Amino acid sequence: MKKLGNIPEGGGWRFVGRSSGETNRRSTVPERRQGKNRGPLLGHAFVHTVIDDHTRIAYAEVHDDETTQTATAVLARAVAWYAERGTTVERVLSDNGGCYRSGHWHTTCDELGITVKKTRPYRPQTNGKIERFHRTMADGWAYARHYYSEAERRAALAGWLHEYNHHRPHSATEGKPPISRLTNVPDQYS
Repeated sequence: MKKLGNIPEGGGWRFVGRSSGETNRRSTVPERRQGKNRGPLLGHAFVHTVIDDHTRIAYAEVHDDETTQTATAVLARAVAWYAERGTTVERVLSDNGGCYRSGHWHTTCDELGITVKKTRPYRPQTNGKIERFHRTMADGWAYARHYYSEAERRAALAGWLHEYNHHRPHSATEGKPPISRLTNVPDQYS
């Protein structure tokens, strides 16, 4: 899962500058109450990502939370998505985040016939493929251009994922796109 700050209406500071970005942020959301958490609240986007170890084909969804219910629903949809492409999910490697330690996560994985594996605590290198994908996703989609709103950025994810999976050369697949490692995708040879 990748946590991103939501983009305010008018654009974020990366493209419009700190001063304008702060103005956009203030005008997008109401001020919080006085107290411990003062200041504007814009929130975060959580990109839930599943990537195939062999092909590097990626599936991702953006949500407003990182709860167990959301993570398990994303996993179930990802398993169905991969099945449509002729790929069976046998194992899932995740970090030790709260939603991946829950009983609901383990029950869902059991129901889907998936073996749960965990990374070593404080060792993101163990999950290097997804960490590298998140960096590529941030550079190629999340911060690649000026989005005028969070809704605009979220709408662009599907197009970027198609580009990544079907057209972008990948070093792990000998300079071919990840989809080239699948030989049984419907309509692949038409």
